[in-house]
Amino acid sequence: MVLHHSLTANWQFRQAETDTWYPAQVPGGVHTDLLAAGLIADPFVADNEKRVQWIAATDWQYRCTFTVAADLLAQPRIFLVCDGLDTLAELSLNGQVLGQTENMFRQYRWDVTALLHAGDNELSILFRSPLEYVAPRQAERPMTGVSHAIPGGPYLRKAPCQFGWDWGPKLPPIGIWQAIRLEGRSVARFDDVRLMQQHQDGAVVLEAAVSLDRWQADDLTVMMHITGPDDRTITTKAALDGNSHTLAVTIDQPQLWWPNGYGDQPLYQVDLHLTDGKHVVDQRYYQVGLRTLELRQVDDAWGKSFTFVINGLPIFAKGSNWIPADSFPTRLTTDHLETLIRAAADTHQNMLRVWGGGFYEEERFYDLCDQYGILVWQDFIFSCSIYPMDDDAFLDNVRQEVIENVRRLRHRASLALWCGNNEMEWGWESWGWAGSVYMDELEALKDKMPELKQLTRQMGGHKTSVDWELLRDAYEQFFFTLLPAWLAEEDTATPYWPSSPSSNTLFHDTNGQVQGDAHYWEVWHGGRPFTAYRDQFPRFMSEFGFQSLPPLDTVRTYADEADWNMTSYIMEHHQKNDSGNGLIINQMTQTFRMPKDFAALVYLSLVLQAEGIRYGVEHWRRNMDRVSGTLYWQLNDCWPVASWSSLDYFGRWKALHYASRRFYAPLMLSIEDAPPQMGLHVTSDLTQPWSGSVRWSLEALTGEVLEAGEEAVTASPLSSTPLRTLDFTDRIADDNRRQVVFVAELWQKGERVALNVGIFVPNKHLALVDPQLAVDVHQQGDQLVIDLAAQSLARFVEVSLEGADVVFSDNYFDLPAGRPVSLSCPLPPGLSIDQARAVLRVRSLYDSF
Repeated sequence: MVLHHSLTANWQFRQAETDTWYPAQVPGGVHTDLLAAGLIADPFVADNEKRVQWIAATDWQYRCTFTVAADLLAQPRIFLVCDGLDTLAELSLNGQVLGQTENMFRQYRWDVTALLHAGDNELSILFRSPLEYVAPRQAERPMTGVSHAIPGGPYLRKAPCQFGWDWGPKLPPIGIWQAIRLEGRSVARFDDVRLMQQHQDGAVVLEAAVSLDRWQADDLTVMMHITGPDDRTITTKAALDGNSHTLAVTIDQPQLWWPNGYGDQPLYQVDLHLTDGKHVVDQRYYQVGLRTLELRQVDDAWGKSFTFVINGLPIFAKGSNWIPADSFPTRLTTDHLETLIRAAADTHQNMLRVWGGGFYEEERFYDLCDQYGILVWQDFIFSCSIYPMDDDAFLDNVRQEVIENVRRLRHRASLALWCGNNEMEWGWESWGWAGSVYMDELEALKDKMPELKQLTRQMGGHKTSVDWELLRDAYEQFFFTLLPAWLAEEDTATPYWPSSPSSNTLFHDTNGQVQGDAHYWEVWHGGRPFTAYRDQFPRFMSEFGFQSLPPLDTVRTYADEADWNMTSYIMEHHQKNDSGNGLIINQMTQTFRMPKDFAALVYLSLVLQAEGIRYGVEHWRRNMDRVSGTLYWQLNDCWPVASWSSLDYFGRWKALHYASRRFYAPLMLSIEDAPPQMGLHVTSDLTQPWSGSVRWSLEALTGEVLEAGEEAVTASPLSSTPLRTLDFTDRIADDNRRQVVFVAELWQKGERVALNVGIFVPNKHLALVDPQLAVDVHQQGDQLVIDLAAQSLARFVEVSLEGADVVFSDNYFDLPAGRPVSLSCPLPPGLSIDQARAVLRVRSLYDSF
């Protein structure tokens, strides 16, 4: 039999070599434990981040005392299992050293049978400072890394962004970050279970290849029990002659799993039991979706395609990039995680890229992606840096990390791609990595982080010689030979891609538009206008983005009102990208009038971000015969900050997230504006033809129609349909272009499906007047319904309930004159309809200046 004893209770911690112990939470970490004990201020508030830098430069000790039940002590084998230790841990049980760890992405297991006894047992874990570990190694042989991060991170198998990024703080956690337990076992355990699918003749053969770790020669039987989404069950079993066996069952009339928007997500439960005739000695449980997946790369008129094909259907990948949802990941609740994943699904997203600067996510993340139909582009955890891949010990450590995580995730319906790294190939090709590195960056940290003075004394800013050719060759060997070979042994069903971006041709046209995927950052980092997106035709756009401030309620959590200024010290501390606030303002002045106050500035930054990303996505979806996906940077935040996210740290929807529900809609109406010309397009992800009409009008801001028409539309499935281009050269002149707009609406059977507005001048030059918004509020069931109408064009209408976090059916939308709309949101608990009316706030672009 198998017996589990959780070891998540009764923990204490202390700073190493000190006398005072404090209560600890497990899973947890030093920062959150210190915060709970009232020993530090919240690192997310003001500039408190700077005041806790000493924590990661210090050693810490955790201990717990526990007793073991007699039936567990009687088991032939007892293992201590640590699902995640962050990161440099030295473990002792009852005074006996068990071993050391140096990889937060691995599970560690020790046989502790001989060390446990009746009565009290004590487990002690000493965590060494990650900074003390990386600093001398970086001094001896510097690895090029991220300028916003504490140098040396590539030497340690720890989430790179925890050392700092251009959206995240320098707060490297330390502690027991995942479950820890004792496992008592009698005969054997599953060492590996590999589930494989064979789709043929309308049926699916599901195979389970099992291998065992056994220490007794008892007769064993393995049983596989499958429960379908309709509760039908299939069971098979086999006696084991050796330590491995493959079971297979045929599932007739299978219910196929589809990405969000293309079908349902039926899931099969697969249970495997290992028995000795009397007892279950081990068991595994899996959630499985039945589907086929292909990354189709075939020659075409523009080079080579990069299209994900699910169940034979080529899809357009619509999504975003995922980063760790909290700088202290053990604080993330399942409810909040689901809020974030559901928010992606609610905006028609079907793919998230788990970015290589974070970590392999926990099971609950992939459970939710399976359930919501979100494909996962999974990076291995290497990002924007050079790693010591010529070091055998480093490679051995990484190999175990790869094997464990591939085995853990390969059965997932949501798993779409293994990607070697983030932007490293691009770095080698284009960022000037092949050269010597100075240690000025790490030396400069001494003044900001006094704890590093002793660690950096030896560096002195001197030049350190590095064999760049050796490291470049090691990169090629790892990502083009070793890693794909390891994957070929563990997972042949999921495609592999060496880097993002990549052309799959080593160091050649890495970020090109002929084949592979691309990252486009010239709008943000290069300061180019949003129109530059239309010059790009990548085969798959896996990164692009533009920043905004978070909503004002989030700004309040870290900045006092006295600091509400874009160039204040606190506002710039919560902007980790160099000159980021200035880049926002620069683009804002090209688009909008200067805001009248800070609240208006926050609003404009949100709208600006949404408009920029909309501009790009609409263009690429119009060209879906050439471009097969867009993943904007980024979905979420790890702390309250100005960033590229569409959902802030608390899960609040920014304007971008509302806009994504429109520009990622299965049926998208877009305007390709080239004033005085306006081109109309309908893009469809539907699998069947769609028929309706487009109504358009050239009209004054106040609604007077200058010219109008209606076009019948038959949108072909899985394609973009250009309708017509209207030329208003004879209608638009310098004396009226500020007072005239183009309005297009998509209709079907008396219902408006979409609305879009085209303008002939920048928004800042529109001659907007007070739209005199009429607002009516009433209740329907548990929903608050808001009816809105405007007497003149209201651009980017924002609706909010002061003091309440709700998601509206639409927000930050255009409301032309004479076109009333109804919105809804859940009525917050405890809020009456009269109270809702009192706290309702509505504004538009006109109110920002």
